[in-house]
Amino acid sequence: MVTAADPEETRTSVWLTARPAAPARRRSEAPSGLDRERITAATVRLLDAEGLGRFSMRRLAAELGVTAMSLYWYVDTKHDLLELALDRALGELALPAAPEPKPEAPPEAGPESEPAAWPGRLRVLACGYRKLLVAHPWVAPLTAAYPNIGPHARAFDAALQRLLDATGLVDTRRTGAHLAVSYFLYGCGGAARRLPEGDFRLALDVLIAGIAAKNDRGARA
Repeated sequence: MVTAADPEETRTSVWLTARPAAPARRRSEAPSGLDRERITAATVRLLDAEGLGRFSMRRLAAELGVTAMSLYWYVDTKHDLLELALDRALGELALPAAPEPKPEAPPEAGPESEPAAWPGRLRVLACGYRKLLVAHPWVAPLTAAYPNIGPHARAFDAALQRLLDATGLVDTRRTGAHLAVSYFLYGCGGAARRLPEGDFRLALDVLIAGIAAKNDRGARA
């Protein structure tokens, strides 16, 4: 089973390793009907059905109806495949869109509406991430085990950075807010998945209130 700490093994992220193209003759020998996308999708399904502890390349090959060695035409190691599956799962997360630039508001205009304001967008992001953990229980341990630098992971981080920009916090307050949100989302891991929905939303409200309070103090300073 993959764990967050694996001191006996040095790994390079699949996102940092360029696989050399196979010669044309060898490409023609590759198993027909397979590609990396299909293998990754099957990995996600198998992890959902049987869990991380039972996952193996042999089990995946049986699911696809091929030999285990066939899979190594498309990935170098099981760890590479788990990284690909992790990022594919993160791609299911609906990210809050970046807000449109606001025109100059007249004096009588009210505050920014909740869905467009950063608290509402943070709730969308956090609740969506919790639903992802519920749907894919194996995501939390893999998030702790791997660097999370795939395209969907980067999109998730970019959405979080936009939210932090919208808070108006700067310097150490911005850093503190980033740490608080990151620990809440990633640090809770499986605990967030197991929390009752009401408890999770209450904890999220406390986090949002704390960030807003820091912003108010900064404005008064």
